Amino acid sequence: MTIYTKGFEDFKEHLTLYVPLSIIFQSCLGSIAAMFILKNSHPNFHFLDLTLVVSFAMAYNGALYAQMKPKVIYNLLIATIIVHTTFLIINMVRLV
Repeated sequence: MTIYTKGFEDFKEHLTLYVPLSIIFQSCLGSIAAMFILKNSHPNFHFLDLTLVVSFAMAYNGALYAQMKPKVIYNLLIATIIVHTTFLIINMVRLV
């Protein structure tokens, strides 16, 4: 059993527990990434970066509110965390 499968099974089993926790987590991570994007990126590109961060957060929240299947929600959560973390790391490196 892979980490993805094990994580998905746990997510599906405890969906009502993970929904509020994941909303808080991805919103906090996304807002920190947005703060670093606005603080450190070049003026020409920060709107594109910010648009991607906000779009992924909105897609995840929309999937939750639309009550999509748990697999779609879980995949969007993973994608959102990867995008937010990537932009956070990129803009933290620019800070140094």
